[in-house]
Amino acid sequence: MTPGPRPNSAVAADPALEPARLDGTNINPATGLATDFLNHFNEAIMLLEMLPVAPDCKEDLLAWRPMSYVEHFAATNFKHRDLAIAAYEQADPLFRHQLDQIADQMTLILTEARDGLKGELSHDTILILAEATVHWLKPLVARAGAVINGELAAALPTADSAPQDAIDALFDREVETACQP
Repeated sequence: MTPGPRPNSAVAADPALEPARLDGTNINPATGLATDFLNHFNEAIMLLEMLPVAPDCKEDLLAWRPMSYVEHFAATNFKHRDLAIAAYEQADPLFRHQLDQIADQMTLILTEARDGLKGELSHDTILILAEATVHWLKPLVARAGAVINGELAAALPTADSAPQDAIDALFDREVETACQP
């Protein structure tokens, strides 16, 4: 390959990552990103959704830990994990950056919710926190999926945006309710 502008395919720059090698791998040949990364967040969402009826899921949720894209694939049994990591490293920086931004927001939300669940909370408070967290996460998972599939996201949330304020307000409201006679 002769030096020049970046090819249209995010992974075509490396001959070992030819788009044909990506067939059947869940790695998008246009972006070099894999939807399997979203399993890291979807598992936590599933646990949050189960909390109201299966309180023992709380321990599994408390065990959830943030992982980057590369960390996730390094720790997974995904059949094509090495290829997924190599493709990510060759991915268009614009797609990779957008996915990383969204993942950072989801991680922030999940970390705050997880930390909030460490205390002794009423069943109603757990239900409210779980529902609110799922409500914030699902659109972000969809947005991350869109980026993985080649759609650049517009107007990404920033690190200082609403999730932390909303969680704080939720706990403040619950404390006020609990303290009223």
